[in-house]
Amino acid sequence: MRIHQSLGESVNRLTRGAMAIGNFDGVHLGHQALFHAARRDAEGPVCALTFEPHPARLLAPQYAPPLICELPRKRELLAEQGVKELIEQPFDAAFMATEAPAFVEMLIATGATEVVVGHDFTYGKARAGTVDSMRLALEERGVKLHVVPPVAVNGLVCSSTKVREFVLEGRVEAANMLLGRPFDLDGEVVKGAGRGRKLGWPTANIRTTNELLPAVGVYAVHARLLPDGKRLAGAANLGLNPTFRPLVAQAGGGGRPPLSLEVYLFDFDQDIYDQRLRVQFVHRLREERRFPNVEALKEQIGKDVIEARRLLGA
Repeated sequence: MRIHQSLGESVNRLTRGAMAIGNFDGVHLGHQALFHAARRDAEGPVCALTFEPHPARLLAPQYAPPLICELPRKRELLAEQGVKELIEQPFDAAFMATEAPAFVEMLIATGATEVVVGHDFTYGKARAGTVDSMRLALEERGVKLHVVPPVAVNGLVCSSTKVREFVLEGRVEAANMLLGRPFDLDGEVVKGAGRGRKLGWPTANIRTTNELLPAVGVYAVHARLLPDGKRLAGAANLGLNPTFRPLVAQAGGGGRPPLSLEVYLFDFDQDIYDQRLRVQFVHRLREERRFPNVEALKEQIGKDVIEARRLLGA
């Protein structure tokens, strides 16, 4: 996949391509419908136009949502959708001031002959452009506009907002339904306190910079060593370790609490410190809670592992 750093850089480089436009955070089933249309109709390369950073970071930074996935992961997911040409247009004050007709001219200049957008797409300064105005402007220049209707799964319309909501609530099964795959995050395996091994359940401690994290709790997960390790089953705890850190768990105050992500990988005993691990959250098993003693915690971990194995078919 070739990456262009702006629309200006992609002039005359997308000849006869079909270009899907969106932020594509998470590349959920709604986004995938745009790429399905682009793959079906493209006479040239399948292209994507996205914006970096997310427009909300400029328009309303205090309300900007946590991103579902980091940029490298988004690129990977777009490549899996067949995207051959990716434009990452900087979304800054100058671009935000672009008038709607000028934006259309920028699209035409790439050489693409089809543009694919969602039903509620708007563009240009003050979001003055609509799908109707875009269709008219493009067709006058011989470029087709394909508008994709909303995609719903079990009555729920797929959106990045809904995916975030489900993940933040710990309802990963529902988020996965809209994503069309398990919600995942990447991180580095780092040394922890070693408590898991002493308990008989050695864990990989994951340090991640992913903005979106599921609700605190215990999950059945799949994991994979990056870049190309085999898939492993496991159980993960995301939280505050209240049995061992009661004062931290009870502390108030603003900001994100110091969460830890610990993954017990079934039937696996290798040194993977400093390696990258992708963790997929498949099922939520229970909330995190403080146990009266270590033996009670060990007993519950045993039950969690049995249940995770059952759910994952491991």
